[in-house]
Amino acid sequence: MRFAQVNGVAIHYSVIGSADEKPVIVFSNSIGTDFRIWDGVVERLAGDFAIVLYDKRGHGLSDLGTPPYTIADHVADLAGLLDHLAVRRAVVCGLSVGGLIAQGLCAERPDLVEVMILCDTAVRIGGDEMWNQRIEAVTRSGLASIAEMVLERWFTERMRGGGGPELAGYRNMLVRTPAEGYVGTCVAIRDADFTAQARAIAKPVLCIVGDQDAATPPSLVAETAALIPDAGYLVIAEAGHLPCIEQPELTAAAIRTFIAQQSEQGAD
Repeated sequence: MRFAQVNGVAIHYSVIGSADEKPVIVFSNSIGTDFRIWDGVVERLAGDFAIVLYDKRGHGLSDLGTPPYTIADHVADLAGLLDHLAVRRAVVCGLSVGGLIAQGLCAERPDLVEVMILCDTAVRIGGDEMWNQRIEAVTRSGLASIAEMVLERWFTERMRGGGGPELAGYRNMLVRTPAEGYVGTCVAIRDADFTAQARAIAKPVLCIVGDQDAATPPSLVAETAALIPDAGYLVIAEAGHLPCIEQPELTAAAIRTFIAQQSEQGAD
């Protein structure tokens, strides 16, 4: 395990491969998860790319810090980690709140971003009332009280209906997230809006979404892609909010293809 002290917070991270020799892909996770959600994707990309994974503050093995947070807090943590690792011009792949973090990083530190892949995310996710209700529920009754609702948004009926140890494992990941870290990040998502910044993005961007995503549905992700100049848009079949888990092969292939397209265009 590796840890870096960033902005007064111990950030848990992993590096696979050498950032000196290969394009670097940085993965940023959704709320209520840690970087293990990318395992199936990483297995298919490792060897061809250097990979950076990390747990944002309040999640996984990273410190709690001082909640509630802002997206700017999460952006500063990722920027600080990449500075610590001397990573520049990365492919930044963010899922859900990780996509908001990626957008913020692109706006604040464009030197760190070469390409963005925005998975199941948008310029604004949900409304104030929804997030306030979730904050109240978790504060009052803990994460277990919303677990089934969250799993319905994360996964397709096919995966939920199958049950089994895998679904139980992802539920455990959610409910074992520190409640303060989860609520703190809910506040950050509630207050984030990158609509204005999206129109000014000058990096290659691919927007990906599961066809059965109940949290950031395809229509919302398509609206975000339409705001970003020349952004690509791809729907992953038979996937909910976390296609990296339900469809890792298709997700990895989309990432690989988009990076290859940018390399080819850069060589022209």
